[in-house]
Amino acid sequence: QVQLVESGGGSVQAGGSLRLSCAASTNTYGYCMGWFRQALGKEREGVATIATDGSTTYADSVKGRVTISRDNAGNTLYLQMNSLNTEDTAMYYCAAASLGRTLCTVTYLVYNLRRWGQGTQVTVSS
Repeated sequence: QVQLVESGGGSVQAGGSLRLSCAASTNTYGYCMGWFRQALGKEREGVATIATDGSTTYADSVKGRVTISRDNAGNTLYLQMNSLNTEDTAMYYCAAASLGRTLCTVTYLVYNLRRWGQGTQVTVSS
């Protein structure tokens, strides 16, 4: 089972940027990988996914501001977040999902979690 450890969260002002990283214990190319977040008192929300073929999907709330990627070795997953706003404040989790290539999307991510990390907090102030 893949082990995941997130890092890179922090406190930023609105309009700022953060790059989250997720170190995986094994190569992730064989997995549907993604990021989801959970704000205090709210449901989990899929933020971005990257499928085995490299195709990506994004939540409407972050589209155009966020980019998911992984390094060539497939051991590190990234989430580059720009133009952050207060609505982005949440705990962010890196995850591996039990989804095939075509279903590896933000719509299905949080309902098919296989493994996830301990999370990294992102706080955006106005």
